[in-house]
Amino acid sequence: MSTTGQANFAAYHQHGFIRVAASTPRVRPADVSFNRDSLLEEMQRADAARVDLLVCPELCLSSYAIDDLHMQDALLTAVEEALVTLVEASADLTPVTLIGAPLRREGRLYNCAIAISRGQILGVVPKSYLPNYREFYEKRWFAHGRDTDGEINVAGQTVPFGDDLIFEATDLPGLIFHTEICEDLWTPSPPSSEAALAGALILTNLSASNIVIGKSSDRHLLCRSQSMRAFAAYVYSAAGPGESTTDLAWDGQGMIHELGDLMAESTRFPLEPELTIADIDSGRIQSERMRTGSFHDASRHREPAFRRVRFEHQPHFEPAGLIRPVRRFPYVPNRESHLDQDCYEAFNIQVEGLRRRFEATPGETMVIGISGGLDSTHALIVAAKACDRMGLPRERILGYTMPGFATSEGTKSNAWKLMRAMGITADEIDIRPAARQMLEDMDHPFSGGEPVYDITFENVQAGLRTDYLFRLANQRKGFVIGTGDLSELALGWCTYGVGDQMSHYAVNAGVPKTLIQYLIRWSIQSDQFDPETNAVLDAILGTEISPELVPAGEDEKIQSTESMIGPYELNDFFLFHTMRYGLAPSKVAFLAYQAWHDAEQGLWPAGFPRTKRNAYDLQTIRAWLEKFLHRFFATSQFKRSALPNGPKVSAGGALSPRGDWRAPSDSVATPWLDELRKNVPEAWPKG
Repeated sequence: MSTTGQANFAAYHQHGFIRVAASTPRVRPADVSFNRDSLLEEMQRADAARVDLLVCPELCLSSYAIDDLHMQDALLTAVEEALVTLVEASADLTPVTLIGAPLRREGRLYNCAIAISRGQILGVVPKSYLPNYREFYEKRWFAHGRDTDGEINVAGQTVPFGDDLIFEATDLPGLIFHTEICEDLWTPSPPSSEAALAGALILTNLSASNIVIGKSSDRHLLCRSQSMRAFAAYVYSAAGPGESTTDLAWDGQGMIHELGDLMAESTRFPLEPELTIADIDSGRIQSERMRTGSFHDASRHREPAFRRVRFEHQPHFEPAGLIRPVRRFPYVPNRESHLDQDCYEAFNIQVEGLRRRFEATPGETMVIGISGGLDSTHALIVAAKACDRMGLPRERILGYTMPGFATSEGTKSNAWKLMRAMGITADEIDIRPAARQMLEDMDHPFSGGEPVYDITFENVQAGLRTDYLFRLANQRKGFVIGTGDLSELALGWCTYGVGDQMSHYAVNAGVPKTLIQYLIRWSIQSDQFDPETNAVLDAILGTEISPELVPAGEDEKIQSTESMIGPYELNDFFLFHTMRYGLAPSKVAFLAYQAWHDAEQGLWPAGFPRTKRNAYDLQTIRAWLEKFLHRFFATSQFKRSALPNGPKVSAGGALSPRGDWRAPSDSVATPWLDELRKNVPEAWPKG
């Protein structure tokens, strides 16, 4: 039976998303009736697209580049009459619409943004800073709006007027926005900065910025940095073709940024009107503000005063998809243009961490267990690069493969091939005799010939491997390099104490499994090593992830990690959104479905093999998320609380108790499991 939360699960409004759009409408210089009709078309298109907030360009109702025509009474009266038509038409339309127009008030003319919703004008915001240099001379016509307040009579309504307005929907949490106009953003202290400190989550800009070579990049820089610095979304709409080209040209650039991330961007120099749409995550913005104390410290001495204009938005709370890039692999570099740089940084953060620690340690060797699996392979790559950087021979790395009761010939062979290809000092220690002795001393059923493969059986092997490594480090003047990764720490998938949870330096502790896979794949594609090494790395990537602690059954299937704890690609997705942003499980499930339900939709990381592209339905996502929440919150923290040193690699966070994640070891998972079960249905709602 569906609960109220489950009934609305497929609706983006339910999860704190606000649909915004930047419009590039048709305009004609001073042709107010044409511009009015063009804007109405855009409002109707936005309504059909379920947009909540529509941002149109600066002075789009009159058009911007009309110079002294702004001072003509006939034109200004036509603008006011056109506004009446647009306001009346908005009564049956969903979007709150921001329209740019020149308005008269108390003997002055202002360049204004007018907020229209459901047949009402919510308020009017005048432009604060008027450019009057090079090609601009707005002070010839307009009065600046700085420190203005009070009211204005427009389109038969008396409404708030001033640069101190923040608009807030009373029935849709998160729809809290501020507007500024063009030049306001280019100043050292944009008005939107103060508005963000006063609580605005979505910042908007009505612009008529003309285009010159390189200016598009400048706009991106300003919008991105403002959204990042102000912990907000920033919606920017610039005037496009149709404006006068007497002396200037226009490219109609629309873009939407959120916390520094580009959510959507328009076609430039469009021949047809365009809506640039994205769903903004108001919850993510609020979470970042809550976590970043310096954001609120910035307003401590200023206490910016803004008037809140509250209104009923009447949101639909219906399924309408999600228009937003959702990364399947949030820890994996996704900027193809910066791929080499991002992977280089990821590798070298680890390399530098290990190099510095090795220099600070009175040892001569690095000791590492090589299993032929992903984690030890990546740790060995890092160790080899660290030796290269220090000018030390790779023979200083002592690699040991330690076969146990379930070690396959394939992984053992890969371990040896890798150690030889990397040119390290390689050796093998068979742990089975010692394991048999320990199991016999413990009177374990296995020692009597019974096929009992319990956790004791597994951990005897895992513990012996680590015990050997530590004693070898004592003997050979070295220290143990940990191979366990961030994903395993999140799930508690490691043997505590004398096991793979412990080392002298946990070089992989900040790197999740999906990133390790990608970095190894990238090292092959970018020829970081020789062809022999690349061939071994490729073989390791193709091997199923397994702890190889339990012998294969009668069906000859090896022990599969992911069949027990879930696909790492899903677990890493859950971890990122749970740890980094503290999202509720229902929102994590909603986002996971959007990212993973169709392998043919959305972007995959550059070079990601087609044969590895998986898809998951909501039932599968929900089941593995429930297991993740139990492991992460209820059973694994004690292992993380005793975590060895190791470098943070990703902005997505690390689990060191000295860094991103500090939690009690005796907590419960009940609040998270209850929220999941209450609000996430077993299957995606039909329709």
